[in-house]
Amino acid sequence: MHFATWITFVIAASIIAVSPGSGAVLSMSHGLSYGVKKASATIIGLQLGLLVVLGIAGAGVGSLLLASEVAFNIVKTVGALYLIYLGLSQWRAKVAVTGDLHADAVVPSWRRRVLTGFLTNVTNPKGIIFMVAVLPQFISPAAPLLPQLLILAVTMCTIDQIVMHSYAFLASSMQRFFRDASAVKKQNRFFGGLLMAVGAALFFVKRGGQAAA
Repeated sequence: MHFATWITFVIAASIIAVSPGSGAVLSMSHGLSYGVKKASATIIGLQLGLLVVLGIAGAGVGSLLLASEVAFNIVKTVGALYLIYLGLSQWRAKVAVTGDLHADAVVPSWRRRVLTGFLTNVTNPKGIIFMVAVLPQFISPAAPLLPQLLILAVTMCTIDQIVMHSYAFLASSMQRFFRDASAVKKQNRFFGGLLMAVGAALFFVKRGGQAAA
């Protein structure tokens, strides 16, 4: 892969990662609720899901998915319903009050946080659409496919991980303002509402990547 091609992909990947989406909302939510260290498990899950999406797009399965209305609608519906479920769970999350009268969100297990991140990215049809549209522009048909996919995957995941940790860090820096039960509940409902809104918006995504009017 030429250096100029790689640098162009770095710019594109950075724009993709910074753009607000379900991954950013989830990273901020878990960063604010559990802190950056515990949110790292969620971000690892997001990267695993991103790798699957990159693999789907690189293998051409994404093109087949976009060509089949039934398959696309199934993935879209599953992704939308999962985000709505995730948002509802966040909305109803329990709050534990510690002995010093401070409140903390009940932290899910490490495995649960990784799975949440993974499912959030792997069921996102907008991510598949974008990758199917973007990846071919950076892949040379004259060179072996696998090494190019590996370079793009490592680059994308590294950038996304940095950006998601930045979102989590910025959110966690506000933890001191959310130390009583009422504030934590409001925080849970805010991010839960955002996740449900993102999930509902997926129902309007078309195979061409345009939102329904």
